[in-house]
Amino acid sequence: MSRPTHEAVGRLAPPPGSAPTVHQADRSTDGRHETGMGPPVDKHTVLIVDDSLTVRMDLHEAFEADGFRSILCANGAEARAAFAGAHFDVAVLDVLLPDADGVELLRELRAHPGREGTVTVLLSSEAEVADRLHGLRTGADEYVGKPYDAGHVVARARQLLGEDPFRIDDRTTVLVIDDSITFREKLRELLEPEGYAVITANSGEEGLRTAADRRPQAVIVDGVMPGIDGATVIRRLRLDPALRDIPCLLMTASDDYATEVQMLEAGADAFVRKQQDLAVVLAKLAAVLRTSAEQLPIEVTGSLHGPGKVLTVTSDRQRLTALGDALRDDGYDVVPAGTGDDALDLLAAQPVDCIVLSFDGAGGAAREICRRIKEVPQIGDTPVIMTGDHDDAMLDCLAAGADDYVRAADGPETLRAHVRGQIRRKQSLDESRRIREELMRRELDAAGERAARQLAETRAALVEELEWRNRELEAFSGSVSHDLRGPLQVISSFAETILDEDDEPLSAQVRHRVERIHAAAGRMADLVESLLILARASRGELRRQRFDLTAIAWQVIGEVSAREPGREIRFTVTDDMTADADEGLVRVILENLINNACKFTGRVAEPLIEVGWSGPGDNPSYYIRDNGAGFPAGKSVELFRPFARLHNAADFPGTGIGLTTVHRAVERHGGEIHAEGENGRGATFWFTLPPAHR
Repeated sequence: MSRPTHEAVGRLAPPPGSAPTVHQADRSTDGRHETGMGPPVDKHTVLIVDDSLTVRMDLHEAFEADGFRSILCANGAEARAAFAGAHFDVAVLDVLLPDADGVELLRELRAHPGREGTVTVLLSSEAEVADRLHGLRTGADEYVGKPYDAGHVVARARQLLGEDPFRIDDRTTVLVIDDSITFREKLRELLEPEGYAVITANSGEEGLRTAADRRPQAVIVDGVMPGIDGATVIRRLRLDPALRDIPCLLMTASDDYATEVQMLEAGADAFVRKQQDLAVVLAKLAAVLRTSAEQLPIEVTGSLHGPGKVLTVTSDRQRLTALGDALRDDGYDVVPAGTGDDALDLLAAQPVDCIVLSFDGAGGAAREICRRIKEVPQIGDTPVIMTGDHDDAMLDCLAAGADDYVRAADGPETLRAHVRGQIRRKQSLDESRRIREELMRRELDAAGERAARQLAETRAALVEELEWRNRELEAFSGSVSHDLRGPLQVISSFAETILDEDDEPLSAQVRHRVERIHAAAGRMADLVESLLILARASRGELRRQRFDLTAIAWQVIGEVSAREPGREIRFTVTDDMTADADEGLVRVILENLINNACKFTGRVAEPLIEVGWSGPGDNPSYYIRDNGAGFPAGKSVELFRPFARLHNAADFPGTGIGLTTVHRAVERHGGEIHAEGENGRGATFWFTLPPAHR
């Protein structure tokens, strides 16, 4: 595919120091710029700095056709003025300017506040690898040698901007390729009222380029055009991994049946004669779009007809130039390198799509370069084509790792075909690998989601079953406890009556036995009462409110002290304590903890019990501290288990349910409780009552 390239010719420029020229993008209707789709709503702006008027205007027209605004500068002074005051997203800088060095301008641009991320392309006839590496290492995003391809520069700018240039808007995009401007406009007038977005190209070569840049949803191509014809366009689209699924409708003025067969065999999805009613175009276009296969939503590889870069390597300057000329005709950006070291240095800084390695007199050196390239993991997959004068060298080159071999005598068209073939093969492999990886990733994600869903369902079922069992257990405990109270009261009452009767005095042995019955019934009644309190603490709705915890603590202390009026216990309660909680449950917590503290300080000469908090704050920690018997260090967790005892029941009697009830009441509030203590050195119980999330 032949593409025009442009040398930096002419030295016409505005006077130094004059203001840069700003051009607004608009639609052109002639020549190759007809591929423009009209200016988008939000345009990007490109700064073009080159002392050649020809280059400036050529790039201006190419960017304008792609919807960019442009700012044109002829020298370094104008560029610096634009750096300081103009807005732009892309900068294309010529390296050789009459009053400045483009690389130094790049350095100045990067130093400007807010310009660090501006996409920058260096344009230069300085094609040496050292110059290219210097520009890239200074901060250029791309380095393009002259002669250049304007479309390549625009497409690379789009890629570097990181946007999706393939869609104009939400409409279906149709590319019309026809050498007749009259017929192109006729199709535009037909399609746009039907809701299609239309882009056009005036040749097969330009159509392939536009398809690569824009990725239309359908292509309408003329069968007979100068250059490559419609059948060839379709065949090349079908060979391109990124474009091969685009539906293609081929049009021709020929009435020959054989032509229709030939076009369809080339890969066209539909065939229309220009003599037919144009309504047929709409109908067939809708049909091919309706039946086109839905593609996987996976990012595709770069198009074979998009911007490409080829590295040529040979020590022969004349052959290096010849290789560049041959490949540049296909629109590639050709990077020449004279040695293997230069090639490896450049590949480390900038990837390429293909490497052409000339097999000249120093055959061993060329094969060694090929081996070195293939040994580097990051670049070893890049296709390497070796060229030489004799078929005898083919086996040695392929054994060295080359992907293909081309005889120099076969001519530039053969070389271009082999380069296209290798890039196409590499892109197909990349696309297949990417699809496999994407499908594998999706399968792993789906498997992970299934496992997470199954785990969540299992956990939910277990939690539901556990909650049900807890409810049943609590209901059973409450029911049993309630049902036991009546019989226990009867037993206790009869035992007490027997002990109080004076008519028939009891023997000492019988009295002892009845007293044991009465005491056991009392202990059982206490246990039943504790179980009822535990059941109430575990069920029912929380009635949260802000209340005075200090006042509640003094009330509980008064009730506890009244049970043992003869004991002297010193109580201290921190003033102004508050809590956002269920007042009834907090009273249960304080009753159990203060009762425990009183019980375990029974053998202390000067018992002291403190009630306080570590607040105030959003979530303070409350505590009840005593100087009593304490408990063995490291066994605090066992305190909150039902019926657990760390002391002898004869020394410190109790039901073993109190601290379990406290733990349940604290948990109901979403809080935590823990104990600190040592044997003989008292204990401190800490608990939290987090406020409800409102």
